[in-house]
Amino acid sequence: MLRLKHLTSYRSAVTHSSRLLFTHEDKLILPASIPSRFTSNRFLDFYQLLLTAYSASESLGNKDAIQKERARLKDEMNRGYFADMAELKEHGGKIAAANKVIIPAMAAVKFPQLEVNSSNGKCFNLPITTYGSDTESMKADIPKATLMCLSFRATSQAMTDSWSAPFVEAFKDSNKVRLYEISFIESWLLSLTPIKKLLLLMLKKSKPEENGLLHKQIAYAFGDHYYFRKELKILNLLTGYMFLLDKFGRIRWQGFGLATPDELSSLLSCTSLLLEEE
Repeated sequence: MLRLKHLTSYRSAVTHSSRLLFTHEDKLILPASIPSRFTSNRFLDFYQLLLTAYSASESLGNKDAIQKERARLKDEMNRGYFADMAELKEHGGKIAAANKVIIPAMAAVKFPQLEVNSSNGKCFNLPITTYGSDTESMKADIPKATLMCLSFRATSQAMTDSWSAPFVEAFKDSNKVRLYEISFIESWLLSLTPIKKLLLLMLKKSKPEENGLLHKQIAYAFGDHYYFRKELKILNLLTGYMFLLDKFGRIRWQGFGLATPDELSSLLSCTSLLLEEE
């Protein structure tokens, strides 16, 4: 009788613990007892990754999707915040030197399509290229050179500013150059439509007065961008990434971290070369 009582108590405890992790639909949820300060963005993103893998495993016969999610899970587990921080302390975000000369058009790869939102809620795709522009009036609006400054964490804001400010000053009178500063918000919670709209409303600021034709355009990319990052070989999320594109959306120059005088010089000279291309 005593053993039966112990067994009943044990099963009750196990059942209570399992309810912290699973609902009646057997879907994984966060335990309510975990304080919010311990649930970092990285943890929430990893939790969403587990949900994706769980959903893929439920699709019977979809072996490719399962294998793809397994490979992604392994890749994400091999890299984390502490690895990024260690690299940042080691080289200050300068994961590699910027290109000294322009990348030849034949060797250049295309920048992947990216859906972004402006602070006024407008959704559009980048980069803007000559592909799909049939009329002469549309082609006239296509920039010959576009600088894309990518930021995944607040730590990289000063890095992107070190490139964008001199770039705007150098080409402020050109109507064939564009500059986009893109902040990535990959948290699944902040990407939910109601919260995203509220966040964009909070981020909306009055535009500072800017002289000239070239203005810095700020945009936000919401949601999971794992495969976008993988395509561009972006690993460290604490540094800034700069890509100079031609009118076809090809990457003709790239830089990282804080700009140096020599690297700024190479960026400006490569942009001038793109403006001369037919």
